[in-house]
Parts: sequence; structure tokens; C-alpha cells
Amino acid sequence: MLSAFVLIDAEPARVAELASELADVEGVAEVYSVAGLCDIVAIVRVRRHEQLAEVVTKGISSLPGIVSTQTMVAFKAYSQRDLDALWELGGD
Repeated sequence: MLSAFVLIDAEPARVAELASELADVEGVAEVYSVAGLCDIVAIVRVRRHEQLAEVVTKGISSLPGIVSTQTMVAFKAYSQRDLDALWELGGD
């Protein structure tokens, strides 16, 4: 499984709508609106590099309101337990 993180700059008025539209794109596993260097982060999970290219160039970049994207391909995934602990917000 190939995972990638797509950092998306969007037109401000379209951020909320785009997040919902992105979640419907085949290959997009998760979508987050964020503060910081970009407006939205989409997590893409596909089986082949060719599919990644399709998802980013045809599925994501073609949506109205996308200003720019930057794609980061993941090299290694750590255990689910480690990831769950990373995202935990202090709940006991």
C-alpha cells in the first residue's frame, strides 16, 4: 500500500466545500482542514504509483478552488498503536 500526504492550498471561500468533495475522491482515505502552511491535508492510499498520479492530477487538482498542491510520499508506516498514541489528545 502506498500512502501520500497531499498539502492543498485552496481559495478561502471553498475550503469547507473542498474538504467534503475531496473525501469523495476515490483513493483519498482522509481529509483534514488545517491551520498553518496549507489549508487542507488529504491522505491518499493506493496500491501503485500510477494510481497516485491519477488521484492527485485528475481527482484532486481538477477540483475548482484548488490553488496548488504539494505531495509527500510516505516511506515507512509505524505501528497502528504508535499512530493512535500520536493522535490521542490526553484522554485516559
